Amino acid sequence: MERGFEEKRPVQSARVIGYQFDLAWEDAPQNEATVESWLEQRRPEAGSLVVLPEMFSSGFTMNPARVAQPEQGPTETRMAGWAQRHGIWLLGGVAVRQIERSTNEAAIWGPDGTVVARYRKQRPFSPGGESACYAPGMEPVVFAWNGIRVAPFICYDLRFPELFRDATARWRPELFVVIASWPDKRVAHWLKLLQARAIEAQAYVLGVNRTGSDPSHAYPGRSVVVDPMGEVVADAGPSVGVAEALLDVPTLRSYRTKLPFLDDQRSTPWNF
Repeated sequence: MERGFEEKRPVQSARVIGYQFDLAWEDAPQNEATVESWLEQRRPEAGSLVVLPEMFSSGFTMNPARVAQPEQGPTETRMAGWAQRHGIWLLGGVAVRQIERSTNEAAIWGPDGTVVARYRKQRPFSPGGESACYAPGMEPVVFAWNGIRVAPFICYDLRFPELFRDATARWRPELFVVIASWPDKRVAHWLKLLQARAIEAQAYVLGVNRTGSDPSHAYPGRSVVVDPMGEVVADAGPSVGVAEALLDVPTLRSYRTKLPFLDDQRSTPWNF
């Protein structure tokens, strides 16, 4: 998906805010109340991109019959309202009810309260049974946020660099966003893979994980912003909190011009 792209894209605002918290298990009203309270207290700067974890309203549950909602359902309606009320761009993970299998998606809302893009997780976590409960997406997505190209991904997608290379070959995103329910036992992988994706794509990466625990796992938080050199420039740590940064997009674009590594990327034989 492309929306609002132009040859020259002046940057209006480039503040990203990833909010990590302990998700109440399969309790949309409680999780939505938590986010709403945080937004009212935080009052994010207008134009910011605010990001919530994977399946933020339910937790990473394999019970779509209980938690999945239709597009424009109650959770998405509240997301639209938050985006419009605060004048922000809002990205959050939702389980969406479909005719056959539900989907694990990232939904993005603009400050006018309309949906900007939807991304379906391309690699459901088969070791945890997700592929039996949620249908995979087939394509990457990119959207324009204040003159910046952004590509969203979800959790297990992070282990498959070909997905990011596909998006890079198509659109050269300047920011990748990865929302997740990444368990504590593999937190080192989480951090290293986020850094690798940033280095490979000469891009910023925002990874937003959850904290707390559910019936199956404990979660470490560690939401981070990684710069195009692979350096962590913001880290939310293990507790409830935020990873926030003002992206230096002009320097990123200059870096890509001086060292045009992406020009040497070749198409691959992989079947996406």
